[in-house]
Amino acid sequence: MYLRRRSLLLSVAVPLLALCPLMAANITYTISGTLGPVLSGSDPLGANGQSGILTAVVSTTAVPTSTTKTSATYTLPVGAITVNIGGTVYGTTGAATLKYTFPPAGPDNIVITAPISADGVKSTVVGTASLAKGSFTAAVTKHPRKFTPSPQTLTAATKAGGAGSQVSYTASILGKSVLGLSGTASN
Repeated sequence: MYLRRRSLLLSVAVPLLALCPLMAANITYTISGTLGPVLSGSDPLGANGQSGILTAVVSTTAVPTSTTKTSATYTLPVGAITVNIGGTVYGTTGAATLKYTFPPAGPDNIVITAPISADGVKSTVVGTASLAKGSFTAAVTKHPRKFTPSPQTLTAATKAGGAGSQVSYTASILGKSVLGLSGTASN
């Protein structure tokens, strides 16, 4: 009788332990707001003045693909990122990346890079959310973490590649366009 109970217990416990990583909690980052002004490029998609939403879902047990003292980059599977520009949803067509930066000076950032298809044209979208200093700690070099406080107000960049929040999209036949992003970031 004792052996049967032990076998039954093991037959239940082993599959549950195997499933534990699959049942890990996720963090959903949402960066949303109004796109604009155009900081560089011709904006052939007409995104200036449109709503923009980038959503990233990442497991709290994910491990970074690269780290430095002030950053961590995670590779996310197809479908982990959703891009919505002006009400048009673009799914990812390949692996995406989520990068946390927390430099000694200046704001912390989340940078989401995702390959998408826009009207059959392969493109890359990069969204940068400029967050308050201290939103992240070095713990994100081990596993993804929520930022605090949440939500945070995003101020649009005034220069491509400069300080502030921005979204860029690049397509081989359309070139690269960079727009500011004002709105909110939450998790």
